[in-house]
Amino acid sequence: MDNQAEVREFLTSRRSKITPEQAGLPAGPRRRVPGLRRSEVAALADVSVEYYAKLERGNLAGVSPAVLEAVARALQLDDAERAHLLHLAQAADGSDALTRRRRRATRQWKPHPSLQWTLDAVTGCPAFVRNGRMDLLATNSLARAFHHDLYANPHNQANFARFQFLDPLSRRFYPDWDRAADITVAILRTEAGRNPHDKELHDLVGELSTRSDAFRTRWGAHDVRLHGTGTKRFHHAAVGDLTLAYEGLELTADPGLVLTIYTAEPGSPSDEGLRLLASWAATAHTTSPTPHASG
Repeated sequence: MDNQAEVREFLTSRRSKITPEQAGLPAGPRRRVPGLRRSEVAALADVSVEYYAKLERGNLAGVSPAVLEAVARALQLDDAERAHLLHLAQAADGSDALTRRRRRATRQWKPHPSLQWTLDAVTGCPAFVRNGRMDLLATNSLARAFHHDLYANPHNQANFARFQFLDPLSRRFYPDWDRAADITVAILRTEAGRNPHDKELHDLVGELSTRSDAFRTRWGAHDVRLHGTGTKRFHHAAVGDLTLAYEGLELTADPGLVLTIYTAEPGSPSDEGLRLLASWAATAHTTSPTPHASG
């Protein structure tokens, strides 16, 4: 991805979201931009207007951490946005080279036995591993049953983003479809900043941008997020509505991969729904996963 274009569009989009009132500045008459002016961001970051304009043109190479932090404060970036700005700066000056994940010799990825044993030991909750491209890489039996709709169409290639934007069944599975779509794109955008040289991610973004207006609009918003914990609503064809909490855990042994576990409040209708799903999974035929993509 074009680093300068990414930087330019990210900083511009963040600046447009901050109003003068939010920044503690007078609004003044006849404002031509929806958010802050460049001069106002420069003043808040204590840099010259010319220097900030250079940054917003996409020139982050060699920028000091102190300046990046000042810009982040001026633009009121959250933790995910700060990390994204840092990743863009590292890519700009090449300092991401040592932390960049090396390409594996093969596209096939398999969980090491102890990881699969861990997943299989979780019997009452869906548990699975994904990468930053939203490929579903490894699951326990309940997660395979839970994501039955995703696996039902081989064109999804066991990828959450393809399922979200290209498979009509996703609108049934995600009752809060717009919110789920926002999260999916924000995760992909975050991964693009963290791993900008991932060709498979570039290809996925290109495919979704071409085939989905909903994806293309969201991708252009440059929103990012850290996706660690929360609650989501689902509708499973076999057991109905489920409200589940999730926890996402980074895998130390496989940087970039996340283990996610869905749980329900004990004694709740969703808890009963997961029990029914486990029973359904034990008897129903579920489509086998497609070959795993690389991590």
